[in-house]
Amino acid sequence: MAEIIFIGLSLSSILLLVALGLAITYGAMGVINMAHGELVMAGAYVTVLSGIWLHLNIIAAIPLAFLVTALIGYLIERLVVRRLYGRLLDTLLATWGVAILIQQAVRLEFGLSFFGRHIAGLGVGLQNVTVPEALTGAITIGGVQVNAFRAFIIGVTVVLTFATWLLMYRSSFGVQVRAIMRNPNMAAACGINVQRVNALTFAYGSGLAGVAGVMMSGFKTVFPDMGTPMVVDGFLVVAAGGVGSLLGTILSAGLLGQINGIVASVTNDILARAMVFAVVILIIVLKPRGLFSYRGR
Repeated sequence: MAEIIFIGLSLSSILLLVALGLAITYGAMGVINMAHGELVMAGAYVTVLSGIWLHLNIIAAIPLAFLVTALIGYLIERLVVRRLYGRLLDTLLATWGVAILIQQAVRLEFGLSFFGRHIAGLGVGLQNVTVPEALTGAITIGGVQVNAFRAFIIGVTVVLTFATWLLMYRSSFGVQVRAIMRNPNMAAACGINVQRVNALTFAYGSGLAGVAGVMMSGFKTVFPDMGTPMVVDGFLVVAAGGVGSLLGTILSAGLLGQINGIVASVTNDILARAMVFAVVILIIVLKPRGLFSYRGR
Protein backbone atom coordinates (compact mmCIF):
# COMPACT_ATOMS: atom_id res chain seq x y z
CA MET A 1 0.00 0.00 0.00
CA ALA A 2 2.86 2.37 0.81
CA GLU A 3 4.28 1.85 -2.69
CA ILE A 4 0.90 2.70 -4.27
CA ILE A 5 0.68 5.87 -2.19
CA PHE A 6 4.20 6.80 -3.28
CA ILE A 7 3.26 6.31 -6.95
CA GLY A 8 0.26 8.56 -6.33
CA LEU A 9 2.57 11.18 -4.84
CA SER A 10 4.76 11.16 -7.94
CA LEU A 11 1.67 11.55 -10.16
CA SER A 12 0.49 14.37 -7.90
CA SER A 13 3.88 16.05 -8.29
CA ILE A 14 3.62 16.10 -12.08
CA LEU A 15 0.06 17.43 -11.86
CA LEU A 16 1.18 20.11 -9.43
CA LEU A 17 4.01 21.32 -11.65
CA VAL A 18 1.62 21.57 -14.60
CA ALA A 19 -1.15 23.21 -12.58
CA LEU A 20 0.95 25.75 -10.66
CA GLY A 21 1.59 27.81 -13.76
CA LEU A 22 -2.04 27.62 -14.82
CA ALA A 23 -3.25 28.63 -11.37
CA ILE A 24 -0.99 31.68 -11.33
CA THR A 25 -1.62 32.87 -14.89
CA TYR A 26 -5.36 32.21 -14.84
CA GLY A 27 -5.66 33.76 -11.41
CA ALA A 28 -3.64 36.86 -12.26
CA MET A 29 -4.64 37.44 -15.88
CA GLY A 30 -7.85 35.46 -16.41
CA VAL A 31 -6.18 33.72 -19.36
CA ILE A 32 -7.03 30.13 -20.35
CA ASN A 33 -3.74 29.11 -21.93
CA MET A 34 -4.48 26.13 -24.18
CA ALA A 35 -0.79 26.05 -25.20
CA HIS A 36 0.28 25.15 -21.66
CA GLY A 37 0.39 21.44 -22.51
CA GLU A 38 2.65 22.15 -25.47
CA LEU A 39 5.03 23.93 -23.10
CA VAL A 40 5.22 20.68 -21.15
CA MET A 41 6.04 18.94 -24.43
CA ALA A 42 8.64 21.61 -25.22
CA GLY A 43 10.34 20.94 -21.89
CA ALA A 44 10.49 17.24 -22.70
CA TYR A 45 12.04 17.96 -26.11
CA VAL A 46 14.60 20.30 -24.53
CA THR A 47 15.66 17.29 -22.45
CA VAL A 48 15.91 15.11 -25.56
CA LEU A 49 17.83 17.70 -27.60
CA SER A 50 20.17 18.69 -24.78
CA GLY A 51 21.07 15.02 -24.33
CA ILE A 52 21.78 14.56 -28.04
CA TRP A 53 23.51 17.83 -28.85
CA LEU A 54 24.96 19.00 -25.51
CA HIS A 55 25.39 15.62 -23.80
CA LEU A 56 23.51 16.84 -20.72
CA ASN A 57 21.67 14.43 -18.45
CA ILE A 58 18.12 14.92 -17.24
CA ILE A 59 19.23 16.76 -14.09
CA ALA A 60 21.26 19.34 -16.01
CA ALA A 61 18.35 19.78 -18.44
CA ILE A 62 16.03 21.11 -15.72
CA PRO A 63 17.29 24.73 -15.60
CA LEU A 64 17.74 24.78 -19.38
CA ALA A 65 14.15 23.60 -19.96
CA PHE A 66 12.87 26.18 -17.48
CA LEU A 67 14.65 29.02 -19.29
CA VAL A 68 13.64 27.88 -22.79
CA THR A 69 9.95 27.37 -21.96
CA ALA A 70 9.87 30.57 -19.89
CA LEU A 71 11.15 32.44 -22.96
CA ILE A 72 8.51 30.78 -25.15
CA GLY A 73 5.83 31.74 -22.64
CA TYR A 74 7.12 35.31 -22.49
CA LEU A 75 6.92 35.59 -26.29
CA ILE A 76 3.40 34.12 -26.32
CA GLU A 77 2.26 36.71 -23.79
CA ARG A 78 3.93 39.62 -25.58
CA LEU A 79 2.88 38.69 -29.11
CA VAL A 80 -0.55 37.10 -28.62
CA VAL A 81 -2.10 37.16 -25.15
CA ARG A 82 -1.36 40.82 -24.37
CA ARG A 83 -3.67 41.94 -27.18
CA LEU A 84 -6.57 39.80 -25.96
CA TYR A 85 -7.00 40.57 -22.25
CA GLY A 86 -10.66 40.64 -21.26
CA ARG A 87 -11.64 38.50 -24.28
CA LEU A 88 -11.68 35.04 -22.74
CA LEU A 89 -12.97 33.10 -25.76
CA ASP A 90 -10.58 34.86 -28.13
CA THR A 91 -7.66 34.09 -25.81
CA LEU A 92 -8.69 30.44 -25.61
CA LEU A 93 -8.86 30.11 -29.40
CA ALA A 94 -5.64 32.06 -29.98
CA THR A 95 -3.60 29.97 -27.52
CA TRP A 96 -5.13 26.81 -29.00
CA GLY A 97 -3.78 27.97 -32.37
CA VAL A 98 -0.37 28.61 -30.77
CA ALA A 99 -0.46 25.07 -29.37
CA ILE A 100 -1.03 23.64 -32.85
CA LEU A 101 1.82 25.74 -34.25
CA ILE A 102 4.22 24.52 -31.56
CA GLN A 103 3.19 20.91 -32.20
CA GLN A 104 3.71 21.22 -35.93
CA ALA A 105 7.03 23.05 -35.49
CA VAL A 106 8.34 20.02 -33.60
CA ARG A 107 6.72 17.54 -35.98
CA LEU A 108 8.15 19.28 -39.07
CA GLU A 109 11.51 20.06 -37.44
CA PHE A 110 10.89 23.82 -37.70
CA GLY A 111 10.09 23.43 -41.40
CA LEU A 112 13.50 22.01 -42.31
CA SER A 113 11.94 18.65 -43.18
CA PHE A 114 10.53 20.29 -46.33
CA PHE A 115 14.12 20.85 -47.47
CA GLY A 116 15.27 17.33 -46.70
CA ARG A 117 17.15 18.35 -43.58
CA HIS A 118 16.80 16.45 -40.31
CA ILE A 119 17.36 17.56 -36.72
CA ALA A 120 18.11 14.59 -34.50
CA GLY A 121 15.60 14.45 -31.66
CA LEU A 122 12.72 16.15 -33.51
CA GLY A 123 10.18 14.90 -36.04
CA VAL A 124 7.18 12.61 -35.83
CA GLY A 125 9.06 9.70 -34.26
CA LEU A 126 9.14 8.68 -30.62
CA GLN A 127 12.04 9.82 -28.45
CA ASN A 128 13.39 8.39 -25.22
CA VAL A 129 15.49 9.94 -22.47
CA THR A 130 18.05 7.94 -20.53
CA VAL A 131 17.78 8.40 -16.77
CA PRO A 132 21.15 8.75 -14.97
CA GLU A 133 22.31 5.65 -13.16
CA ALA A 134 21.98 7.44 -9.81
CA LEU A 135 18.23 7.76 -10.39
CA THR A 136 17.62 4.18 -11.50
CA GLY A 137 16.67 1.32 -9.24
CA ALA A 138 15.11 1.71 -5.82
CA ILE A 139 15.96 3.50 -2.59
CA THR A 140 14.69 2.88 0.92
CA ILE A 141 12.64 5.58 2.64
CA GLY A 142 11.18 4.78 6.04
CA GLY A 143 11.69 1.08 5.53
CA VAL A 144 9.86 1.13 2.19
CA GLN A 145 11.63 0.62 -1.13
CA VAL A 146 10.60 3.23 -3.69
CA ASN A 147 11.63 4.09 -7.23
CA ALA A 148 14.56 6.52 -7.14
CA PHE A 149 13.39 8.59 -10.09
CA ARG A 150 9.90 9.02 -8.64
CA ALA A 151 11.50 10.16 -5.39
CA PHE A 152 13.54 12.66 -7.44
CA ILE A 153 10.34 13.98 -9.07
CA ILE A 154 8.76 14.54 -5.66
CA GLY A 155 11.89 16.27 -4.40
CA VAL A 156 12.06 18.64 -7.38
CA THR A 157 8.37 19.45 -7.01
CA VAL A 158 8.75 20.24 -3.31
CA VAL A 159 11.65 22.61 -4.05
CA LEU A 160 9.79 24.39 -6.87
CA THR A 161 6.56 24.63 -4.86
CA PHE A 162 8.46 26.20 -1.96
CA ALA A 163 10.18 28.58 -4.38
CA THR A 164 6.79 29.53 -5.81
CA TRP A 165 5.44 30.15 -2.31
CA LEU A 166 8.41 32.41 -1.54
CA LEU A 167 7.91 34.25 -4.82
CA MET A 168 4.17 34.75 -4.31
CA TYR A 169 4.03 35.47 -0.58
CA ARG A 170 7.49 36.66 0.48
CA SER A 171 8.55 39.00 -2.32
CA SER A 172 7.50 42.36 -3.68
CA PHE A 173 6.82 40.73 -7.04
CA GLY A 174 4.34 38.36 -5.38
CA VAL A 175 2.57 41.29 -3.74
CA GLN A 176 2.15 42.85 -7.18
CA VAL A 177 0.83 39.59 -8.66
CA ARG A 178 -1.72 39.19 -5.86
CA ALA A 179 -2.75 42.82 -6.20
CA ILE A 180 -3.43 42.24 -9.90
CA MET A 181 -5.43 39.11 -9.02
CA ARG A 182 -7.62 41.21 -6.74
CA ASN A 183 -8.13 44.22 -9.00
CA PRO A 184 -5.85 44.94 -12.00
CA ASN A 185 -7.20 48.46 -12.52
CA MET A 186 -6.59 49.43 -8.91
CA ALA A 187 -3.13 47.82 -9.06
CA ALA A 188 -2.29 49.93 -12.13
CA ALA A 189 -3.57 53.04 -10.37
CA CYS A 190 -1.19 52.28 -7.49
CA GLY A 191 1.78 52.34 -9.87
CA ILE A 192 2.19 48.64 -10.63
CA ASN A 193 3.33 47.92 -14.18
CA VAL A 194 0.58 45.40 -14.91
CA GLN A 195 1.84 44.46 -18.38
CA ARG A 196 5.36 43.74 -17.13
CA VAL A 197 4.13 41.69 -14.15
CA ASN A 198 1.74 39.73 -16.37
CA ALA A 199 4.51 38.91 -18.85
CA LEU A 200 6.90 37.72 -16.14
CA THR A 201 4.14 35.74 -14.42
CA PHE A 202 3.24 34.05 -17.68
CA ALA A 203 6.92 33.26 -18.27
CA TYR A 204 7.34 31.78 -14.79
CA GLY A 205 4.28 29.56 -15.17
CA SER A 206 5.55 28.43 -18.57
CA GLY A 207 8.92 27.58 -17.04
CA LEU A 208 7.24 25.35 -14.45
CA ALA A 209 5.45 23.55 -17.29
CA GLY A 210 8.82 22.97 -18.95
CA VAL A 211 10.19 21.36 -15.78
CA ALA A 212 7.14 19.10 -15.69
CA GLY A 213 8.05 18.03 -19.22
CA VAL A 214 11.58 17.17 -18.08
CA MET A 215 10.17 14.99 -15.28
CA MET A 216 7.77 13.25 -17.65
CA SER A 217 10.48 12.50 -20.19
CA GLY A 218 12.19 10.26 -17.64
CA PHE A 219 9.40 7.68 -17.57
CA LYS A 220 7.30 8.42 -20.65
CA THR A 221 8.02 8.39 -24.38
CA VAL A 222 8.41 11.88 -25.83
CA PHE A 223 6.33 12.73 -28.92
CA PRO A 224 4.73 15.90 -30.38
CA ASP A 225 1.22 15.25 -29.02
CA MET A 226 2.24 14.33 -25.47
CA GLY A 227 1.26 17.68 -23.96
CA THR A 228 -2.33 17.76 -25.23
CA PRO A 229 -3.93 15.84 -22.32
CA MET A 230 -1.76 17.66 -19.77
CA VAL A 231 -3.57 20.98 -20.17
CA VAL A 232 -6.86 19.21 -19.36
CA ASP A 233 -5.36 17.63 -16.25
CA GLY A 234 -3.90 20.96 -15.20
CA PHE A 235 -7.22 22.76 -15.45
CA LEU A 236 -8.93 19.95 -13.52
CA VAL A 237 -6.52 20.62 -10.66
CA VAL A 238 -7.06 24.39 -10.87
CA ALA A 239 -10.85 24.06 -11.04
CA ALA A 240 -10.95 21.76 -8.03
CA GLY A 241 -8.40 23.68 -5.98
CA GLY A 242 -9.61 27.21 -6.63
CA VAL A 243 -8.50 29.94 -8.99
CA GLY A 244 -5.30 31.64 -7.88
CA SER A 245 -4.96 29.58 -4.69
CA LEU A 246 -1.53 28.01 -4.16
CA LEU A 247 -2.77 25.93 -1.22
CA GLY A 248 -5.83 24.78 -3.16
CA THR A 249 -3.68 23.78 -6.13
CA ILE A 250 -1.34 21.74 -3.91
CA LEU A 251 -4.17 19.94 -2.11
CA SER A 252 -6.13 19.35 -5.31
CA ALA A 253 -3.08 17.91 -7.10
CA GLY A 254 -2.39 15.63 -4.16
CA LEU A 255 -5.99 14.45 -3.97
CA LEU A 256 -6.42 13.79 -7.69
CA GLY A 257 -3.00 12.18 -8.03
CA GLN A 258 -3.68 9.77 -5.17
CA ILE A 259 -7.12 8.87 -6.55
CA ASN A 260 -5.60 8.20 -9.95
CA GLY A 261 -2.78 6.08 -8.52
CA ILE A 262 -4.91 4.02 -6.13
CA VAL A 263 -7.81 3.36 -8.52
CA ALA A 264 -5.44 2.54 -11.41
CA SER A 265 -3.57 0.01 -9.26
CA VAL A 266 -6.84 -1.70 -8.26
CA THR A 267 -8.67 -1.53 -11.62
CA ASN A 268 -7.23 0.21 -14.71
CA ASP A 269 -6.22 3.63 -16.04
CA ILE A 270 -9.56 4.27 -17.76
CA LEU A 271 -11.61 3.84 -14.58
CA ALA A 272 -9.02 5.84 -12.66
CA ARG A 273 -9.43 8.78 -15.03
CA ALA A 274 -13.22 8.50 -14.85
CA MET A 275 -13.02 8.60 -11.06
CA VAL A 276 -10.85 11.72 -11.19
CA PHE A 277 -13.44 13.48 -13.39
CA ALA A 278 -16.23 12.36 -11.03
CA VAL A 279 -14.42 13.80 -8.01
CA VAL A 280 -13.75 17.11 -9.79
CA ILE A 281 -17.42 17.36 -10.80
CA LEU A 282 -18.49 16.66 -7.21
CA ILE A 283 -16.15 19.36 -5.87
CA ILE A 284 -17.42 21.91 -8.40
CA VAL A 285 -21.06 21.08 -7.56
CA LEU A 286 -20.52 21.34 -3.79
CA LYS A 287 -17.98 24.21 -3.91
CA PRO A 288 -18.29 26.12 -7.21
CA ARG A 289 -15.33 28.36 -6.32
CA GLY A 290 -13.06 25.38 -5.62
CA LEU A 291 -11.61 24.09 -2.37
CA PHE A 292 -9.79 27.36 -1.61
CA SER A 293 -10.45 30.45 -3.64
CA TYR A 294 -11.11 34.14 -3.19
CA ARG A 295 -12.04 34.54 -6.84
CA GLY A 296 -14.74 32.81 -8.89
CA ARG A 297 -14.23 31.11 -12.19
